[in-house]
Amino acid sequence: MDLTRDDLRRMERLHVRAWPAFETALVDGWLWRYSGGGSQRANSVSTIDFTGSDPIAALSEIERRYAAKAARAQIHTFGAGAPSGLDAVLDARGYVGGETTVTMFKRVHPVASPEGVTISDVADEEWRTVYLGAITENRRAVNRRILETIPAPRAFFSCRRDGRAVSTALCVADGDCAVVECVATRQDARRQGRAASVMGALEAWTGRQGARLLGLQVVETNRAARTLYERLGFVDGTVNRFWVRAL
Repeated sequence: MDLTRDDLRRMERLHVRAWPAFETALVDGWLWRYSGGGSQRANSVSTIDFTGSDPIAALSEIERRYAAKAARAQIHTFGAGAPSGLDAVLDARGYVGGETTVTMFKRVHPVASPEGVTISDVADEEWRTVYLGAITENRRAVNRRILETIPAPRAFFSCRRDGRAVSTALCVADGDCAVVECVATRQDARRQGRAASVMGALEAWTGRQGARLLGLQVVETNRAARTLYERLGFVDGTVNRFWVRAL
C-alpha cells in the first residue's frame, strides 16, 4: 500500500487520541502521558512532533515528571516520529527497547455488516468481561477506566454466539481515518471466525463514517493475529514500526 509520511503520522495521532491518558502535558511538542497501571501507551511519551531544539533537555523534563510519579520514564518512538535520530539519543541515555509493534493498514471499502455482531457507543459489562479477560491483570483496572473516556465517534463491537459475547473490538474514527483497538476473543471461542465477524462489522461501520483508511497496531511476533489481519486485507506497515523504550 502506498502510504505517505503524513498518512503514518495522522494514523499515529489517532491511535494516541483513541486511547487517552488520564494526565498529559506537552514537552517541546512531545506528549507526556501518565495513567498508572500497566498500560504502556497511556504511560509513555508520544513523539509524533518535536518543537524544541534540545531533545536531551526535553528528556530531562520527561524524566523529572515520571520521577515525581514514582514511575519509570518510557518513550514511544516510531518510524515517522520526531526528531530524526531520537533512537541514538535514547541509546546514549541508557533507554532500553521493548517489543516491536507494527501498524497495519487497509483501504476501506463498502461492505455489508455480518450477522451476529452488535454495535454500541458504550462498552457494556459483557464486552468488558471479554476484553479485560484477555489482557494482563496489571492493565485491567486502568484500562477499564480508559474505556469510559474513549472519544466519539466510536463504536464497541461484540460478536454473540449462543446468547453471550465471545469476541470484541473498538473502533474510533476521525475524518478519513479510523483505528481498531481492543480486539479480543474468549479462549473457548477462538479459531471459529468470531474475530473476523467483528472486524467485518467494524469495517462496515467505518465506511459509514466516511473513513478511507483503517489501521491497527499489533505486536510483531504475534504471527496468529498478523495472519488474521492479512487475510482481512490489512497490509503490514513495516515502515511504521514502533517501540516503547524505557529508562
